[in-house]
Amino acid sequence: MLRRSFLYLSNQSWLRHWMENSSLSSKFVSRFIAGRRLDEAIQVMTKLRRENMDTSLDFLGENVTSLDEATASLDSYLGTLAAIRASLLPATVSVKLTQLGLDFSAEACRNNVSQLVEQAAAMNTRVEIDMESSEYTDRTLDLICAMFERFPKAVRAVIQAYLYRSEADIRRMNSLGIPVRLCKGAYRESPKVAFALKSEVDRNYVKLMRLLLEEGADPAIASHDERILSDAQLYIHERRISADRFEFQMLYGIRRDLQKRLIADGFRLRLYVPYGDAWYPYFMRRLAERPANVLFIARNLLRS
Repeated sequence: MLRRSFLYLSNQSWLRHWMENSSLSSKFVSRFIAGRRLDEAIQVMTKLRRENMDTSLDFLGENVTSLDEATASLDSYLGTLAAIRASLLPATVSVKLTQLGLDFSAEACRNNVSQLVEQAAAMNTRVEIDMESSEYTDRTLDLICAMFERFPKAVRAVIQAYLYRSEADIRRMNSLGIPVRLCKGAYRESPKVAFALKSEVDRNYVKLMRLLLEEGADPAIASHDERILSDAQLYIHERRISADRFEFQMLYGIRRDLQKRLIADGFRLRLYVPYGDAWYPYFMRRLAERPANVLFIARNLLRS
């Protein structure tokens, strides 16, 4: 019930406008958002690198309202890549295709993504193309495949474990050698296309995780679930899978205790670091995913 409530609220434009323009919100958003400006995010990433954590920088935004906005998003991402190059950070970028115009023109979106991936390839880094709701899945994977043909080391797909179709999608990506980040999924979906129960999602996640660890190309295991992470480490140990064949991924500001533990155990860890003014939908999905985040915010509001 709590998860559905937060996902519903994530789509309420009136609440988004108030939250993103409220001085009060900054008191609890900073835990999960690296800053509103690029230079603030770079400072956070530099600090994380000193702690042996890699990063993927996400300029927050999705479902732009025009192709002009999509072009502006592209320019912001090209600037982000330039800042990563200048800072000498081993960082990738994460992007949503609706942010680059997918709702308006498949061709324009493809051209925007191509420019971004081409620059990432020139820097020897990668664009991690986020997955959105299931209505975009086919178009997203098709565009990833097209980019991979041109720039085979510069893209990574994201697959959501709560969709029934995800095993077939992962087998397709594995057969093509396309890297995959596996996450649980954070959008409102119909039971016709997605598992409804957390236990079902968790069970499918573990199944897909093992498939990626065995057959995937540099997969990313993205989870904050302690039981899943323990299962992953046990499976890695039993199958003698080298730590350089995969990486773990987590979100900035969530389960710092587990982040430090993975680094201490000798695993590669990349944090998904979001920044920008359009933080509200991302923030609400983080609350929907993990009730402990709500408790953290409540405690900090009471202290203020």
